[in-house]
Amino acid sequence: MSDPRTFTVTDDDDGIRLDRWFKRHMPDVSFNIVSRWARTGQLRVAGKRAAPGDRVEAGQEIRVPPVEVTPARSARRTPERKALTPEEESYVRDMVIFEQPTAFVLNKPPGLATQGGTKTTQHLDRLLDGLADERGRPKLVHRLDKDTSGALLVARTARAAGHFAKGFSARTAKKIYWAIVAGDVQGEDGTIDAPLAKQPGTGGEKMHVSEEHGLPAKTRWRVIDRAGNRAAWVELQPLTGRTHQLRAHMAAMGNPIVGDAKYGGPEAFLTGGISRKLHLHARRLKVDAPEGGKIDVTAELPPHFAESLTTLGFQQAAGDDLPPIAAPPAPGKAARARMSSRRGERRSRATAPKAKRR
Repeated sequence: MSDPRTFTVTDDDDGIRLDRWFKRHMPDVSFNIVSRWARTGQLRVAGKRAAPGDRVEAGQEIRVPPVEVTPARSARRTPERKALTPEEESYVRDMVIFEQPTAFVLNKPPGLATQGGTKTTQHLDRLLDGLADERGRPKLVHRLDKDTSGALLVARTARAAGHFAKGFSARTAKKIYWAIVAGDVQGEDGTIDAPLAKQPGTGGEKMHVSEEHGLPAKTRWRVIDRAGNRAAWVELQPLTGRTHQLRAHMAAMGNPIVGDAKYGGPEAFLTGGISRKLHLHARRLKVDAPEGGKIDVTAELPPHFAESLTTLGFQQAAGDDLPPIAAPPAPGKAARARMSSRRGERRSRATAPKAKRR
């Protein structure tokens, strides 16, 4: 039997998860094999037992069991990545709105998935090949929903990816979204403190508010302008990062984001020439740069969102001229009670004859 192998973590791999290290350097070793090595104590980092989710640091030594431990059937052929067409390369390069040695910021268009999945072959992760250079292939740091547009950060090196990942997990990165929501928003600003869980029966594709089973989820919001009681333009700041958080929270508040059929149903659509696309845009992104200083980037609105602002009588400058959002008030049960009351109102409205929109 061969001896265990020892690898030293490089600067480019500083801060990444151990399972990601294997995927990057030993792609033929499956996650199940890595997990078994960890359970049996054969996988060690810096001389100590390690788990797949542990993060490694530059200079640490990773002890990998002998190759014979890995069953031959676990070896997998890594599928070849289909080369981008010139049009695809131009498409992704046109998304770049900011770049520095450690990162790109892209303005992701609506309708483009961030990552691939079942029956999703065209996605941003694939298109990042068009931004590769001597530093390697850029790496996703966070994601946006397929139909959400706006500022999205990608790291140009593995080390930068680790730095940015820490910023997002520690919530030091700040993301500001703009949305147009349906109905009359009660109040001028506030914090939605409502735990979110996967809604049973949806295959994990939809979230709902659940005090019993949900994970903590908080969103700051404030009204930028109103179009009577028909719609409102709001600024949203997620204080946590749950799946579909902004969409689920605004729908639970009784004001679904315009175009969001999944969470708002028919109430999420406006008449009068307003686009049926989702009106949720990552307007601004602020994050600490690896070498010091701040990355602070604003992403222009997609055409359908800009046109809806004009149609509803909103002036785009009103959103950009707002002062920084105030510190959130201490959360309490009253806000959740008000939100539950609003949900009850929506259910009542659903059973009553609907008034025509004007």
